[in-house]
Amino acid sequence: MSLLDDVKSSADLKKLDDEGLASLADEIRQDIISAVAHTGGHLASNLGAVELTLALHYCFDIPTDKILWDVGHQSYVHKMLTGRREQLKNLRQYKGISGFPKREESPADPFGAGHASTAISAALGFAAARDNLGQNHKVVAVVGDGALTGGLAFEGLNNAGASRKNLLVIVNDNKMSISKNVGAISKYLTNIMADTRFNKLRNEIWELTGRFKRRDKIRAMVSDIEDSVKGLFVPGYLFDKLGFRYFGPIDGHNLPLLVKTINQIKDLPGPILLHVVTTKGKGYAPAEEDASKFHGVGSFDKITGKSPASTGLPQYTTVFGDTMVELAEKNDRIIAITAAMTSGTGLTKFAEKFPECFYDVGIAEAHASCFAAGLAAGGIRPFVAIYSTFLQRAYDQIIHDIALQKLPVVFCIDRAGLVGEDGPTHHGCFDISYLSAVPNMTIMVPKDGDELRSMLHLAAASDWHGPVAIRYPRSAIPHPMTNIIEPIEYGKWERLFPPAETVIIAAGTMVDSALKIYHTLKDERELSVINARFIKPLDTAMLQDIMENGRNIFTVEENAALGGLGQMVGTYLEENGFKGKFHAFAIPDNFVTHGRRDLLLNEIGLDTDSIIDSIRKMNGVRRTFLQKLTFRKPENRQTEKTAEVADGTRGKRYSK
Repeated sequence: MSLLDDVKSSADLKKLDDEGLASLADEIRQDIISAVAHTGGHLASNLGAVELTLALHYCFDIPTDKILWDVGHQSYVHKMLTGRREQLKNLRQYKGISGFPKREESPADPFGAGHASTAISAALGFAAARDNLGQNHKVVAVVGDGALTGGLAFEGLNNAGASRKNLLVIVNDNKMSISKNVGAISKYLTNIMADTRFNKLRNEIWELTGRFKRRDKIRAMVSDIEDSVKGLFVPGYLFDKLGFRYFGPIDGHNLPLLVKTINQIKDLPGPILLHVVTTKGKGYAPAEEDASKFHGVGSFDKITGKSPASTGLPQYTTVFGDTMVELAEKNDRIIAITAAMTSGTGLTKFAEKFPECFYDVGIAEAHASCFAAGLAAGGIRPFVAIYSTFLQRAYDQIIHDIALQKLPVVFCIDRAGLVGEDGPTHHGCFDISYLSAVPNMTIMVPKDGDELRSMLHLAAASDWHGPVAIRYPRSAIPHPMTNIIEPIEYGKWERLFPPAETVIIAAGTMVDSALKIYHTLKDERELSVINARFIKPLDTAMLQDIMENGRNIFTVEENAALGGLGQMVGTYLEENGFKGKFHAFAIPDNFVTHGRRDLLLNEIGLDTDSIIDSIRKMNGVRRTFLQKLTFRKPENRQTEKTAEVADGTRGKRYSK
């Protein structure tokens, strides 16, 4: 009989003794390994947080007490203990549960997450709301040590410490190594400081010193003595100075110790910080040996830990990383910057080969951008590799520090568009919208690997007077690379087929979709496809030509409709008197859920079949019975007025 079958809430945990809790921890680990091996997900961080999560649910009353998980990578155990164990088999799948805390999913998820360093500020908000409403529940923020590289976490700590509100922050440290001598003394002091009798004596001394005339000076001296002793042995001196009472570090896998310590400190007044040390991937050898690989992983063989071998085309991320090495070999002014995503952005090879030209600044996107601004002003060409969703956090620096000063910072925006299973917190739906509004900004979108390589070479070689953004998806390139660097003329689009009455203007990933649409509809109508590889500036000369020849114009992009390519093109057409039909296919004005990308595209009407149906309906075309069959008309031969195009789904650039 599984213990997990009987655990539906925090109350059920309290029925178990230490041995039962230890057995439950083992069951949870096996469930998580099995689930993530099937669906993919964040494995190592969850395996490292099993005992901590059990202790929190044992010591607090969930959902009355509020636990906020920073980032949320490590929330799988929490989900299992709050009635979602059976749904774990559909983790991160379309229509399944999210891989992050989500308010709509359960009352036990008081605050959503996905980005780092937010939990402390949000927890302070919960604590202030509690006090204003006269409530008395507990508020806990669980923060990974990585999140403490983000400035927002310290803004939260600074304000929470000054507020003196009752709040517990738990730092889950899975990187710090403590030497045995300091660790032993630290453990001893933590036991003393957390002890009820010590805290009672501490308060009595504080009250006693208040009776003296020189009480302020005496109290300051007592505090200095306490701080000096703790500062010698305890690594939490900084937190003490920020207004927190610091406890730890303690073993984050010693469940009885965790329960004892949390129970001792949870009712202490004011902001409290507990430092626990854990091992990422705990209990699963492959994940312990390579925690980075199993931080975020696709499906894998749970016996061997091996993922299926890739037999397809390289990822855009790989093409970017290889090209960056290529550029740095020829130009010693190339600098690469990332925000705690060296592997995720494809810069591992670059970092190994050019360590003096590489900077991982931690979870600090605003700093990364301002740092890049300083580099650019100093004569360096910085390339900032960052996920689209995280670049949002640096918007002020993009405008104030970079674009306003016309500095040539290159933003290499990975994970643009729909990213799939990580869902709305990680989709890159807004970068075109928020960047296109910025003066002096250039935005490029490659249709394939070759074009990405060419754009990076253009960004490195040109004398830019302002920032450059190159956005590309989390996917494989659509076809093999030629390894030919074709020159790209600034601000110019690429016509893939001859002028026609119906024109599809596509950007990035949607160019490949537009080519498939072309080959489906070419027997029904004259159709042209444009590769809008520059979003800003628009190719107005090409647009004028399209207006002269076209009667039906469609834009297709993997970005929000508001502020995207379609809105910019539509505005231009209206201002210049276009009388034909226009429609923009884009991501609608709502947050897209998680799931496989193809399913998400279908849901929002951006898959090729949906676009084809929409074009047919808008143009009022009725297919005959014969057209509905699989027969095709013979291919037209080249004439004097048309150029030959490639068969299949890949078009060649058209030239008159």
